[in-house]
Amino acid sequence: MNAVKDVQQIFRAAHLTLGSVESFTGGLFASKITAVPGASKFYKGGLITYFTEEKQRLLDIPIEIIKQYGVVSKEVVELMAKRGLAILNVDCCVAFTGNAGPEALEDKRVGRVYIGIAFLNKIKVLNYELSGTRQDIQQQSVALALNALAKINKEN
Repeated sequence: MNAVKDVQQIFRAAHLTLGSVESFTGGLFASKITAVPGASKFYKGGLITYFTEEKQRLLDIPIEIIKQYGVVSKEVVELMAKRGLAILNVDCCVAFTGNAGPEALEDKRVGRVYIGIAFLNKIKVLNYELSGTRQDIQQQSVALALNALAKINKEN
């Protein structure tokens, strides 16, 4: 069984809802989740906040946080996940921020990725240094998030 089906099975069995807030993945996570029949039973939707200003406008992330830590940071992804949880009214929200390249951003190397998971009022942040093409980094990030989600209900 692939990771999407694992996540679906776990969330549906526990009657949990899922949402997403994506930046550099550009909706890839939502696309993977909704490609499997039955997604509407647990996946409520997502936001794509690719542009920094949209993170401020849609998620109310303070510009001071972005200026202090950068948009590609643990602090920003925590807020993305937390705000997504409330806005989407879900039990669990996964958020992505990172630099898929081709150039460094805010002194963050290409491949620097943060994944935030808000679940049951707890926030877990995973960070990675990935390599490959832009698409490779996006795909790897989504796969890592799916694997983390498949384990999250067991940990809580």
